[in-house]
Amino acid sequence: MAKINLHPNLDRDVKKGVAWAVHAFTTCGIVLGFLALVAVLKNDPVAAFMWLGLALFVDGIDGTLARKARVLEYTPNVDGRTLDNVIDFFTYVAVPALMVYWFNMTPVDFIFSGQTWSLISAAAIMAVSCYTFANVGMKSDDYYFVGFPAVWNVVVLYFFVLQSGPIANLVTIVLLCILTFIPIKFVHPLRVTDWREITIPMTVLWAAMSLSLIIQAKDRADWGRVEDVQLWVWVAASLYFLHTLVTQYGQDPEVTRALDTRAFYVCPRINPDGAEWALADKPKWVRSSTRPYPLDVEEIEGLAVEDVDGD
Repeated sequence: MAKINLHPNLDRDVKKGVAWAVHAFTTCGIVLGFLALVAVLKNDPVAAFMWLGLALFVDGIDGTLARKARVLEYTPNVDGRTLDNVIDFFTYVAVPALMVYWFNMTPVDFIFSGQTWSLISAAAIMAVSCYTFANVGMKSDDYYFVGFPAVWNVVVLYFFVLQSGPIANLVTIVLLCILTFIPIKFVHPLRVTDWREITIPMTVLWAAMSLSLIIQAKDRADWGRVEDVQLWVWVAASLYFLHTLVTQYGQDPEVTRALDTRAFYVCPRINPDGAEWALADKPKWVRSSTRPYPLDVEEIEGLAVEDVDGD
């Protein structure tokens, strides 16, 4: 017997309500981003990262919910992609840029004062990211990001957890600004189907380790073996995404060209000023001036002044 739907309008109204609820859930991201901004102004980076982490979680699942709720069909007058981009720019770019300036993450005393370089860095992040969000080719057909995808919230998180020095921070920001305009693929941890069975668990592991390290960041001097293991697991999960770059060689023409014409260096630590001292039981922070490389000093055993293939 055929099923008779006595309330077809009610069924559609319920689905429309679900679609609106998904939009409301997406909008929570901007509120969480605002709370992160307030935490920055209160000089509380831990709270700021917690709010940004929640915003990242919302952004990670709202797209899936929107597709299941068929928001395009039931709320045709609301552009969910535009809403998502507005929120993403605030949480991925604006708040992290403020953190770079507010917490003075690039205090390089060269030409300008340190605070000025932090201001320039923040402004560069904001300006370059406008291209990212305006680029219609930001995602490939297989859902990879093309060019650095403006995840500055993650970049600033690395600066905070690794306690990297100002020069390393400034160089990283410059390189990522340049990579924004180079069509190299970056993996989307949820939507890319290649290696998804590994990528999603590694993303969950990375998120868990990030949460733990952020919570314990205030008491860094009291870190023990457990915290050290968490740090290395977090780094290992981060390095997994470099695997995508390596495995695409010979398959993706852009990745192949990049690897054929450039030398890539993966540094396990980005504190150039005494990593062992910085990671000691009683950390000792060392600051030194910039020096040209190769250094005009006696040759160091094990250090080759060339790249891997000697060219």
